[in-house]
Amino acid sequence: MQTDSWKITKKPASQGLGTWITGETNFDTDEKLIFCVKVFEDPSKHGINGNGRISKLEIRLGNEILARYERGWSVEPTEEVMAIYEGILQTYN
Repeated sequence: MQTDSWKITKKPASQGLGTWITGETNFDTDEKLIFCVKVFEDPSKHGINGNGRISKLEIRLGNEILARYERGWSVEPTEEVMAIYEGILQTYN
């Protein structure tokens, strides 16, 4: 995931439990592609892949949710966003 085209922000989660990381970039349309992850310092059984640091993830294009994970998948990533999802995992998980 090339972060040079992404605007990345980080802020502590409430009660010091993890960190929220948000990234946004312009996409092929006028809409913004946005991701948001909640990351912890240590891996957890609730994290992505059963032992990850990411406990929550969402990828959106405008108002359309392309992937969502919150201790389990409610919307699995499509082929369209797989490279972005894999980049997020590589960077933050």
